[in-house]
Amino acid sequence: MKDNPQLLTTEQAAELMLVAPGTLVVWRCTGRYALPYVRVGRLIRYRAEDVASFIENQRVSPRGKPRLTA
Repeated sequence: MKDNPQLLTTEQAAELMLVAPGTLVVWRCTGRYALPYVRVGRLIRYRAEDVASFIENQRVSPRGKPRLTA
């Protein structure tokens, strides 16, 4: 376990992922995506390294598309 992981608010994590903070709330409540979070009392925080890992894991490689010919 790393010492002093950087913890982000929902707003900060959402900004990094270019989504609305409410989107993260929905993901947490529905379990739609496996984005780990930390509960500190009533506060929700995201570890910066978990957010970075989540973003990296969402990468999609484009499939080969047929070329259009005239």
